[in-house]
Order: sequence, then C-alpha cells, then structure tokens
Amino acid sequence: MKKSIIAVAGAAAVALTLAACGAAPDDTGGGSTDTASESGSEETTDTETDGGGGVEGFKACMVSDQGGYDDQSFNQSGHEGLLQAESELGIEVNAVESTSDQDYGPNIDNLIADGCTYIIGVGFLLEPAIETAAKANTDIEFALINSALSNDDFTPLVLDNVKPLLFNTAEAAFLAGYASAGMSESAKVGTFGGLPIPSVTIFMDGYADGIAKYNEDNGTAVELLGWDKAGQEGSFTGDFDNQAQGTTVTQGFIDQGADIVMPVAGPVGLGAATALQSSGNTMVWVDSDGYNSTSYGEIILTSVMKEIGAAVFDSIKEASEGSFSNEPYVGTLENGGVGIAEWHDFEDKVPAELKDKVEEYKQQIINGTLVVESPAAASF
Repeated sequence: MKKSIIAVAGAAAVALTLAACGAAPDDTGGGSTDTASESGSEETTDTETDGGGGVEGFKACMVSDQGGYDDQSFNQSGHEGLLQAESELGIEVNAVESTSDQDYGPNIDNLIADGCTYIIGVGFLLEPAIETAAKANTDIEFALINSALSNDDFTPLVLDNVKPLLFNTAEAAFLAGYASAGMSESAKVGTFGGLPIPSVTIFMDGYADGIAKYNEDNGTAVELLGWDKAGQEGSFTGDFDNQAQGTTVTQGFIDQGADIVMPVAGPVGLGAATALQSSGNTMVWVDSDGYNSTSYGEIILTSVMKEIGAAVFDSIKEASEGSFSNEPYVGTLENGGVGIAEWHDFEDKVPAELKDKVEEYKQQIINGTLVVESPAAASF
C-alpha cells in the first residue's frame, strides 16, 4: 500500500473537511439474487446477470474490505446495496472479497479486466488502491465508502472519476452515548475500535460527547472507558476480523465495571457480544441494525447505523443513468444517512424521559442548534 494506515488516517481526516453534504438516499428496500463464485481473485462472491433491462455497457462492481460480505456490518451493508441495484435496476454486477490488504489492488485490477465500468471500494483501507486505479483508468468511475482521497503529503485530493460516500456517524453516536449513560447501572461504559482511523474514531468521538452531555444534564459522572476524545487516544484491537481480541478487550472493560460497550470494529464486535452476553451486560452495535443483522439482539440497546446500502444503491443508479458526480455524499441525521435503531427488546426498559431527551437532541442536531464535532469530520 502506498501509505501506511496512520498516514492514510491523517490524510483522510484532512480530506473529509472538504466534503459537502449530498442528496439523501432513497428509502428503498433491498433486493437479493443468487451468487456464483468465479476464479481470478483471492475469494469471490461474483454476482452476474445478462443485464436485461439494465443500461447497455454499464457494469457495477464492488471489492470488500477484509471482513467479507457476511460481516454483519459495513461490507454486508454495501453488498446489499449492490444486490438491490442488480434486482431493481436490472444491471450487471460483480462482487469480489478481500482476505487481506494485499488483495485490494489485484481485486480491483480483476474487476477492471472483467469490464466493470463503476467500481466501489468498501472501506477506508481501500483508499490507496482506489486512488491508484482511478488515476490509471480515467474512463472508469469509482466510489469509495468511508473515506475521501488524499495525496501522500496529506493534502486533499479530488479526482473527477471518484465519488466518496461518507457518513457523519458522530451525530448518531452522540444519541447512543446519551442513551448508554442513561441506561448504565454501574456508571461505566466502554468503547473500542478496530483501527485508529477517522471512520472509526468519529463514532467514538460522538459517543463520548453524548455521555458528557448526559453528565452535564443530570449532574452524574458516568465514565467512558476506552476513549479519550481530547487526546484522541484509546483502545483498538488492531484489525477488523480478530473476534477473540474483541472478547478480550471487552472482558477487560467488564472487569473494570462497564456494563455497556460499543465496539467499532466490524466483525470484531461479535467477539465483544460474546463477552457481554455471557456476563449479562449490554452493547451498542454499529453500521447496521444489529438487532436484525446479528444473533445478539436481546443484548443490543440500540445501533448507530450508516445507511450504506441506500447510498450505494443511489450512487449506482445515478452512474447507470449517466449522472455520475464526484461530489462527496455525506450521510447525516438530517438527510437520513445516519441514525440510531429502534429500541427493540429495550423498548419497555428505556425510561420515557430518556427517550424524549434522545429525540430532543436528535432534532437539535438536525436543526443545527446542537453541533457534534469530531476531528475526523471537522466541517460536518
């Protein structure tokens, strides 16, 4: 990779400050199709049709981060958007999975060789590979989920054929943090990330601010383990696939008294869920509605959601209609690109007063009277 993880993280944090909010994703349901594996990439879940009803010559393709398309998190959400586009738009698609960072470039090259005209990279870590491919293939359009582009010297980079799909999850995480502080019986909650990159720390920043606001409102001292927003330092497992490490970190929080934990680490969060379930504690899921996407719904207070699938579908639709734009899409509470899930099994456990305050702050964030800040998205 042309940049180290830390270098890319710093660059994207700068690049995100230039992002402007795009249009809201359509509220459409997901489609599904059968998949068939092909050779030619590390690991594939290729999905192809004859394109009947689709735009002639248009082929939407996707390359995953290491978690794969069954990660019950951001890769899966992105893939669902691709499948929805195949089903509803009748276009030809192809999706390949990455098992390591060494797969990103070769997988993208394979998609180019396969005739893909619109290629979506799922995840911040694909930024260098998408950038390289876009510069070398200016006739192909690209999208990148969870990151803008940047130069090697960390200055923002804008390419005519790359559209960033970004999500200001600090806004929704603020609401989850407020709710977690209000529901904690031990006055200690925790959070950890997979890697210290902007698409992760933005969740942790919002979560910390929500807890701080609850303490300010109620004269309490709920403590957050695992993240210091001021110092931008905290607990990270080092990747997005080692579930055992998620269990270990979470058990450490539990041993310190935390009774609610928000993992921001894709499938690693399933390891956190194991520790929390066995100890009778609670969690906040991220990216998707964990009540529906995981088997741990009974312990999930709420989820901080990115509507990745809807953003992917909309970007494919625009590109297939010849309306591709490199203007970044930024999901917010206002446009419905981010949000928190329903209370589900906690509906009767969360006090009405706490629910009302969460809704009140949601509206304040939407109308701009309350601004949730994060170094990962300084201009949102």
